[in-house]
Amino acid sequence: AQAIVAQTSINQWSLRQRPPRQFSRLSSTASSMPKSFAFVFPMASGHINPSLPIARGLVERGHQVHYVCAQQMRKAIEDTGAVFHAQIDVEPELYEGRAPDAFGALGSLQQEHGLQGDSISLVRLKLTSVQLELQIPGMLRLLREIGAAAVVYDPLFNVEAALAAKTIGIPAVPLLTIAGPGCWENMLAERFKPLTPEDVDIAVTQCAPNIAAVERIRKKYGIDLDLGLPRPFAVLPGVAAAQGSCLVTTSSDLSDPMSHALQEAYASHGLEFEFVGPLLDKPGAVRGGVFLNKAEECCQEPCSDDIVERVRAARTVGRAVVMVSMGTVITGSVPQYGWEGRIVDPDGRAHGLTGREICRAAWTGAFDAFGAASADEGPLLVVGLGPQPDPLGDLTVPPNAICAQTLPQVDILKMGVDAFLTHGGQNSFTESLAQGTPVVVCPGFGDQVINSRKAVDLGVGLKVDRPDPRVGDELAASERYRSDVRDALRSVYSEERFKQAAAECAERLRLAGGVEKSINLVLAVASRGQGVRLVDKAAGHVNPVAQASTTAHHLAGA
Repeated sequence: AQAIVAQTSINQWSLRQRPPRQFSRLSSTASSMPKSFAFVFPMASGHINPSLPIARGLVERGHQVHYVCAQQMRKAIEDTGAVFHAQIDVEPELYEGRAPDAFGALGSLQQEHGLQGDSISLVRLKLTSVQLELQIPGMLRLLREIGAAAVVYDPLFNVEAALAAKTIGIPAVPLLTIAGPGCWENMLAERFKPLTPEDVDIAVTQCAPNIAAVERIRKKYGIDLDLGLPRPFAVLPGVAAAQGSCLVTTSSDLSDPMSHALQEAYASHGLEFEFVGPLLDKPGAVRGGVFLNKAEECCQEPCSDDIVERVRAARTVGRAVVMVSMGTVITGSVPQYGWEGRIVDPDGRAHGLTGREICRAAWTGAFDAFGAASADEGPLLVVGLGPQPDPLGDLTVPPNAICAQTLPQVDILKMGVDAFLTHGGQNSFTESLAQGTPVVVCPGFGDQVINSRKAVDLGVGLKVDRPDPRVGDELAASERYRSDVRDALRSVYSEERFKQAAAECAERLRLAGGVEKSINLVLAVASRGQGVRLVDKAAGHVNPVAQASTTAHHLAGA
């Protein structure tokens, strides 16, 4: 049986150690010929936000960018100059009669196929092919209509983009917003406990709707999908479906190590991982920040200029700033992971504290650590609350705290933050390190847990693990969590060693290349495909790829 070895050490590995490739000088033809790009991303701010500055840069260079995403992200997308296409319009085969959610229409499909007893993580694997079958037709239509030269997509959520691109013969560039491909290897080893990866593989392989969908996709499109987990188990199908470059939003030395088997598997696909570091947008750019399931719930207030000015004023006079943000998922409405969600075992059993209880305990811990008697005393405390209608409940906010639904997080970090309480999502984690900001990581799930350990290993901060109390012990666990957050914040804020370690990481991330490198890589991939004639398997004819589309601006969603 294939074993998953969870490797926790860092700085051990970087794939194919080599000098960074230089893309600053593309040929004049490659750089000047207008192209059309499809960007396909989920309703998840941590996944779409790194793509926004790439799209902005392509538009500023005269190219067309068409985004497929949820309505909740429309404002941030259109701020880049890109054309927005609602996923429910692009993929009606999936969404007609089904409710959109953070994972496509997975909740509805779960009900249709009688999998209510499984955790959402297990359902995602069991019904991946079922959902893909319903997504591919619409994605093919869009790529043909806009004359896409290349696709940039999220490999964790939007595998349909890679498969559609492969079907019509255009290049696809995955943007991996976790700490490298090795991160999934570690996450898989822990996410389904007490099930092993072998157990999960059997459950997926034996799922009848999955079996039928895999066979239909093979017959219609000539795409061979795995019935179960790929071998080795930690291969990400959304990454393996691409050929060429995969962009990764960290530096190679800060990425999670891979096992030798996983390295060989990706090498066999001809993949090269390009570690570009955090992708930070321009000051004042609109960012995706809402994680609500229904578009009509999207009533998020804009980031206030007053917050930026108050932080700037504090820094000008040498006042300390402490920022707190528990992320968009746990403060949102995603089942099992959001505001009312609790930890769910693979068998569907929920336990522990809700997202609401976790957030309120963490916020109160920050108030305990730095709350002052007046607005001008102590550090300026800046707290992001998320989109819930009454997030604070009966909590008392100290006078020196600013609380808002959303924060211009990157702008504040760039002005200087003395300590950052974060959920530890990959974006927030690398954004803080890029500015040399020490952290307290309060992880909720997934790669947040791995990043919390990494913060300790790197010496850039401390972690406070999510409590998982027995039934009846929730209140006591919440109080302990609150005091642990308070103590961790005070330590990170006051001890110079954390700031020094974070400053060292900032320099390493700066050298990764960032947005400019990513734009040039995407253009290089598209230009290599230009003029190549490949078979459009679904349409049954030869498809000249990377053609400029003159009708793109007239498509729906413009």
